[in-house]
Amino acid sequence: MQIRHLPYADPGVPDVRSGTRFLLWLGRNQLGGQVKALLWGLLLQLGIAGLPLGVGVAVQAVVDHDGGRLALAAGLLVGCGLAIAVGDTMLHRVAVTNWITAAARVQQLLSRKTAELGSVLTRRVAAGEVVSVSTGDVEKIGWFVEALSRFAAAAVSLLIVCVALVVYQPALGVVVAVGVPVLALAVLPLLPRATRRADVQREKAGKATELASDTVAGLRVLRGIGGEELFLGRYRAASQEVRRAAVHSARMWALIAAIQVLLPGVLLIVVVAYGARLALDGRITVGELVTVYGAVALTHHPMRNFEEIAMAFSFSRPSAKRAARVLSLTRTTTTTDTAGAERAATGDLYDPVTGLVAPAGRFTAVVCGDPDLAGRLADRLGGHPAERDKGHTSVLLGGVPLDELPLAAARTAVLVQDKDPVLLSGTLGELLDVPSSGAVRAEDALAAAQCGDVLDALAQASVDTGGDPMRTRITERGRSLSGGQRQRLALARSLVTDPEVLVLDEPTSAVDSHTESRVADGIARLRAGGTTVVLASSPLLLDRADRVVLVHDGQAVAVGTHRELLAKEPRYRAVVTRETDEELAAAAGRLDDIDTDELEALEGETA
Repeated sequence: MQIRHLPYADPGVPDVRSGTRFLLWLGRNQLGGQVKALLWGLLLQLGIAGLPLGVGVAVQAVVDHDGGRLALAAGLLVGCGLAIAVGDTMLHRVAVTNWITAAARVQQLLSRKTAELGSVLTRRVAAGEVVSVSTGDVEKIGWFVEALSRFAAAAVSLLIVCVALVVYQPALGVVVAVGVPVLALAVLPLLPRATRRADVQREKAGKATELASDTVAGLRVLRGIGGEELFLGRYRAASQEVRRAAVHSARMWALIAAIQVLLPGVLLIVVVAYGARLALDGRITVGELVTVYGAVALTHHPMRNFEEIAMAFSFSRPSAKRAARVLSLTRTTTTTDTAGAERAATGDLYDPVTGLVAPAGRFTAVVCGDPDLAGRLADRLGGHPAERDKGHTSVLLGGVPLDELPLAAARTAVLVQDKDPVLLSGTLGELLDVPSSGAVRAEDALAAAQCGDVLDALAQASVDTGGDPMRTRITERGRSLSGGQRQRLALARSLVTDPEVLVLDEPTSAVDSHTESRVADGIARLRAGGTTVVLASSPLLLDRADRVVLVHDGQAVAVGTHRELLAKEPRYRAVVTRETDEELAAAAGRLDDIDTDELEALEGETA
């Protein structure tokens, strides 16, 4: 896989059982690149290892006044230099390719999972953690994949050097062959502690990132309540914890680095002292001593790869664990029955958990006393249950479970607009350029959502587009717009898609009552003949629904029109009119005696 071939046609199905398994899966999927890096790394390391041999032969040739061997040594040094130059260049090229392609694979997997889960992702995983995984964690995972082949090349080259020295000069070679494994394994007892410290550092950094992300997202609210200094103080404290954890971790890695400098130096002193004694006794030549000395001195280069792979694994394992946790999230319970996928996804929408039924082609309003329950119900209606409901099948559309439909078909069939929708940066035309049936024009959707004031504001803000609001750029998340304007633009975007079933969670919570009334009329008009489910408690919306369902304690307990439920169902009236317990008890006591005039007056006040 080359960089020019990115993105992958299919990034594959990752092994997300653990962070380590995920790293190994990435390595296996880049086996070709790993082998190339290993071979170029061997060429580099063996070129470096060959330099002492050339120098030793040259020294001995000078001692023996042998011109032929001197020329041979010169050729050997030139060959080693070429091997180092080519190996280092190509290793860097292949290693960077491995890094980028591994990071791209992880990013594609995360993007695919984000598209699969939608807004439910940030409900199951903190937003800061998602940001951390998709940015810093991706780089650290790529670092480990890239460093793995260079470590393998260093380990193989050290093995070759030790064997070659034993063959070349057994007396000194045995000392080196025993000493190098000790050097390589000396830091192993320190790695678990270093890994734990790195884990603590990454955990604290993730929390600080999450806090910063949440603070930026809620900056407007914080300014409104004067809470900037409070959250700034919290972030300062969190950043100081990250700093202390980083220093604590760096001390351990500094100790590991010091050991990997100290021990090779000790081995070098032992080799020189023992070799000099052998040379004085005439058991080895001066050239052989120089060769062994140079080989031991240069073992420091491949030994650095042992430290790097330990650091890469320690830092990438928590990152891979977080990535695996995100990638392990599933859209819903998967079934093996594929017959439903072949049937048309049309008809009534039915939730077996609550017993809610939204008839096809009708405008159904759902009233929940608990806003959190309403949010979970909206997610479930879209095929995104917050938690798996054991013992229950998924939501049915025309008798077909949503989790048995292909993802693309499920997305086309049911669209859920969150109560806090997100506007992506770009022009208004790009915002409304979404997959749709083509039956609803953008102009009609904007009119139904009462976006006239938004269009005027964008036209005035347009400098280079000739006053065309459709070509005016919207800032990130629509921060330059008010909450009500963002909400109405998101509603227009949902209306443009014209799905089989449209689920709206509190679509008018941020607008005034007059605008809300017009928006309710627009939704009813534009969605005439389509299946629409609105989770709300506003009488203005409820009065325009064909039918209203009351969900109490997780169950659909009453069905009727807004006025019918208002008159007959005390629990419904308590939610819609915000009655207290005392008022509710009093109203229930005189429900049977209420006359027609009182009922009409009560309905008029509520509407």
